[in-house]
Amino acid sequence: MSRLTRLLHGTLMDRKRPVQQVGGLCFRTSPAGDAEVLLITTRETKRWTIPKGWPIPGLSCHKAAKQEAWEEAGVKGKVHIKPFGTFTYDKVLANGDAVPADVQVHLIEVRETRLVFPERGQRELVWMSASEAAHRVREAGLKKLFAKLSRRYSTG
Repeated sequence: MSRLTRLLHGTLMDRKRPVQQVGGLCFRTSPAGDAEVLLITTRETKRWTIPKGWPIPGLSCHKAAKQEAWEEAGVKGKVHIKPFGTFTYDKVLANGDAVPADVQVHLIEVRETRLVFPERGQRELVWMSASEAAHRVREAGLKKLFAKLSRRYSTG
């Protein structure tokens, strides 16, 4: 039984204990000087979110977040080592069970986008203002992270 399987099995037995994930809040500066963020859709439910996934053995959380951003959205850039924040959502597993997931989020200043990347064609990607992104996502904690980013990088 793999470590991840044991973790998920343990979590399913005790639903109060959330699984851990890492995510990248990808942003760039618009011509007006404000922050634009990247939203992607999930593969199964097609809801809007940020690139995120399971921790990767051998990689720190910030490097795993950077890897997820590359695989899911084809972006590369400077990842911040210090977490920007966290949010929680219900992760639906392959067997249909839902478990709470805590996502440690790292900022990624996007410097390059590629047209060819591992999950190309499996998701929709869109750049928008942080305030518009907050309206598109469901998770209250993620909405707060967009507001925090907007305050930090606002030109007004």
